[in-house]
Amino acid sequence: MSALDGLEVRRTTTAQQLADGLSERIMAGAFGPGDRLRESAIAAELGVARNTIREAVRILELTGLVRYEVNRGAVVIAPTPEKIEALYTARERLETAAIARTPRPEQLKAITTAFDDLREAARTGHGIVDRDLAFHQQIVALLDSTRLDEFFASLTKELRFYLTVLSKSETPEEVVAEHEAIVEAIRLGDRDRAVAEIRAHVDVSVQRLKAMLA
Repeated sequence: MSALDGLEVRRTTTAQQLADGLSERIMAGAFGPGDRLRESAIAAELGVARNTIREAVRILELTGLVRYEVNRGAVVIAPTPEKIEALYTARERLETAAIARTPRPEQLKAITTAFDDLREAARTGHGIVDRDLAFHQQIVALLDSTRLDEFFASLTKELRFYLTVLSKSETPEEVVAEHEAIVEAIRLGDRDRAVAEIRAHVDVSVQRLKAMLA
């Protein structure tokens, strides 16, 4: 008898596609903070089995975009100062630890390329949030840990939500300028300044988000 006898391989491709689609709708504002995701209504409208919708919603719950409430079911997260602080504190500690390291040539090139992609996205007005996250993923990669890479990637869904909100309060030029200061410090090998720039960048984001909540 094989140790794998009886093991079922479950395909979740459809659920993942639905989760990605619902995520995009949340980012676009089709579902606002606190809105319910009515599984039966979504299943009926899309012609998909309710179990598949439920699985998609569970995926969104793992990303932090959705949570379950008693007597309400799945709802879109509603930002609070406490949630913002917790998320961005985790991000700051991870990125400052990474940027305090001296990058290898290939890592510096990856960061520079990611910044160039961000600058191009800012110029065209398309994909700024994705390029922003890709830049910071390269910062975290300085830690040379696939586990930490995966941890940061797990934060990106929720971070994407907040960055989308922030994109309404800052210009593309401001986004580029903040990241350019980080890249310049890295290029100069000034680790103290690089850490300070990351902290300033995160702090500005937190203050803007809190101001928008207020």
